[in-house]
Amino acid sequence: MTIRMYGTGWCSDCKRAKQFFAEQRVPYEFVDVDSDEAGRAVVQEHNGGKDIIPTILFDDGSVLVEPSNAELAAQLGLQTRAERSFYDLVVVGSGPAGLTAALYAAREGLEVLVIERAGVGGQAGITERLDNFPGFPEGIEGAEFAARLRAQAERFEVEILSAQEVTGIGKDGDYRTVSTADGATYSAYAVLLAMGSTYRRLGLEGEDELIGAGVHFCATCDGPFYRGKDVLVVGGGNSAGEESLFLARFADSVTIVTRDDQLKASAVVRTKVESTDGVDVVTGATPVGFEQRDGRFAGLVVECDGEKQTLAADGAFVFIGLTPNTSVVADLVDLDDRGFVVADAGMQTSMPGVFVAGDVRSGSTKQAASAAGEGAAAALAIRRYIEPLASGLAPMHGAEQA
Repeated sequence: MTIRMYGTGWCSDCKRAKQFFAEQRVPYEFVDVDSDEAGRAVVQEHNGGKDIIPTILFDDGSVLVEPSNAELAAQLGLQTRAERSFYDLVVVGSGPAGLTAALYAAREGLEVLVIERAGVGGQAGITERLDNFPGFPEGIEGAEFAARLRAQAERFEVEILSAQEVTGIGKDGDYRTVSTADGATYSAYAVLLAMGSTYRRLGLEGEDELIGAGVHFCATCDGPFYRGKDVLVVGGGNSAGEESLFLARFADSVTIVTRDDQLKASAVVRTKVESTDGVDVVTGATPVGFEQRDGRFAGLVVECDGEKQTLAADGAFVFIGLTPNTSVVADLVDLDDRGFVVADAGMQTSMPGVFVAGDVRSGSTKQAASAAGEGAAAALAIRRYIEPLASGLAPMHGAEQA
């Protein structure tokens, strides 16, 4: 599907639409009508002479003007409402942990619903390439990996909702309930929390306004916009190094900025960075602010040895760690001091019938392969929990399940 979005860098609805397409991993072309008169004429043509943005054109001839996320989901044919109101298991999140648990549970004969707010595949799906997942000796692109996960789950009749936000999880007797942003509520014997995590922000003044206007958190999604330009990558770990290598395919120059005295990435990643033309590293630099020009990112202000300087660039990509997506369960289950979900040896949280797996679990390794393994382990624990409920007996907990 060919999609062309007409908007500006300062338009909040344009940023929201950009984020939606990025989360769903839908490619599109963006036309900035502030600098493209022909693009502005297209907007006026479709809006009775008015400048209304975003105006989005699709290759089937349809046009959406200032669409909601629900309207975008409908246009893309995404399923956002489940077929039934009750399932044996509802999985919140569709990364390696969530989809592995779903297909394992479905193979055991359980009816499974997966609810995902963003694109199926989680963080793994927006990773440029997975080189350390078992069974792929040549590596595999994140998008293809996500597509395979989805196809395998659907083969076992797992139902998957995309672009749907979970707004609440609760308890109704022996059942657990999951509410979504469209007003629906689904019941199940058990719920698996597999919401994963999101990239941490720098927390600097003006960051929110610059997201999508020069500040990004997904090289795969937004890297192609910087073809022939200069970009910064903030961070010093594996993600920063790997995404810098990806950005080097498009950008004229990539500068990695880390507050540490050297990159903390693995030796393999460091070697690749050092041997790649156009990729440089600035160490001992702590980000303290942004430079803006006409509402867009123009540079990163850093502090080195007590002195401030500005690193000018066309865009900045931030990879400084992960924040767990646990806001919806913050008052429901026990969390550790960093906000990750605490679980027992059977992957069950402090609320019976609510399990957890993957990056969102306290103590997890934050690796795709281990997340898949946790998903399989959680599915087996969930099956043992559900069996007595389905037969009218009391479920087992904790050590009884082990």
